[in-house]
Amino acid sequence: MARTYNDLYLDTRHRLRKAGIESAQLEARELLCYATGKSREDFFRDSILYAPRPVEQQLEELLSRRLDGEPVAYIIGEWNFYGMTLDIDHTVLIPRPDTEIIAARAIELAKMAGEHCRVLDLCAGSGCIGLAVAQHAENCRVVLADLSEDAIQICRDNTRRNNLQNRVSCVQVDARENPPDLLWDFNLIVCNPPYIRSSDISSLDASVRNYEPILALDGGLDGLDFYHSISKNWKSALRRTGTILFEVGYDQAEDVSAILSENGYHNISHHQDYNGILRGIEATL
Repeated sequence: MARTYNDLYLDTRHRLRKAGIESAQLEARELLCYATGKSREDFFRDSILYAPRPVEQQLEELLSRRLDGEPVAYIIGEWNFYGMTLDIDHTVLIPRPDTEIIAARAIELAKMAGEHCRVLDLCAGSGCIGLAVAQHAENCRVVLADLSEDAIQICRDNTRRNNLQNRVSCVQVDARENPPDLLWDFNLIVCNPPYIRSSDISSLDASVRNYEPILALDGGLDGLDFYHSISKNWKSALRRTGTILFEVGYDQAEDVSAILSENGYHNISHHQDYNGILRGIEATL
């Protein structure tokens, strides 16, 4: 029996909800758009039309992968962050809504710094934070830095995809080591580092544990390894009055604040996410 695109959407949404997936509405739309090759606008326009049988079969295959636990972003190979569409694969974390809070504050700080502002996105992953800054703070230049060669390639792809090559560069570095000579004089270092405790990795949701890169999740025994290293080693990369902005785990704000204070940072402030959890820690030299 032939079904319309809207019928397929409603059925997909129902099956996702039945599986306990909170964002069933969004994910059903994304899977159907990917299966049909349609934009969101095209999908809404054509929703009353009948879908070809191959589209139904393709959607069923995609839905089966999702119900097995694979995140939608990895299935479709892209995700939206702060109004940008980014390439995403299994070598980088999927950008989360909470990280948009960090991006928004980084954009504010970049704009406040004025002309010739320099921003470093350390542990950049997909480059989502730094690219959002470059997109919305046109006065600045941004460096995306990550240890993973695969992540750096994703950063380059996303830089090109969003036409930001003129103001964004990418470099491979280890955030736990001292910065190389070419990375210095930044107004802002923004960083969403690995911060999950090693012992907690096995208890993460299967969609995270089995699909997202452990390298980007594991923050060591107490989850604080990268905060210690970056706060200590990367001060030389900041200007005298530069700012460092971290994303932190739901229970790490106090510990990270103490680490920053111990390493000579001042004016430490906190930023809440959409659920009122302290998610961002900001400090200046």
